[in-house]
Amino acid sequence: MRFDSITEETIVTLVHRFYERIRDDAELGPVFERVVDGHWDRHLGTMVRFWSSVMLKTGTYHGSPMQAHMRIPGMEAGLFARWLSLFEETAAELFEPPQAERFLERARRIAESLQLGLFFRPGAAAALSA
Repeated sequence: MRFDSITEETIVTLVHRFYERIRDDAELGPVFERVVDGHWDRHLGTMVRFWSSVMLKTGTYHGSPMQAHMRIPGMEAGLFARWLSLFEETAAELFEPPQAERFLERARRIAESLQLGLFFRPGAAAALSA
């Protein structure tokens, strides 16, 4: 049975299930382990607050995702596609389609924004085409 509403409790389930997948993933697991090792409970709490703020407008998250991702060693643009794929699988598994799509719409925008902020370099693109 899938969830038909987005609540604090269902967000907790999503975050925990998603990060179980992340930890088991050959691509993303090592990157996250380098950064989060020994602090998983704190990271999961932060992600619950983040998604609660995004989906329920609770205002419980007070961080800066861009700055947090800028400090990650080994961060590569291609990792976002894998992150999004695992997130999509998890949301589709746990939520009815309308609720899953609400999560996915926001996750896609977040991933795109982070990718642009972290990796888009206008001067580099112009130099390649010259």
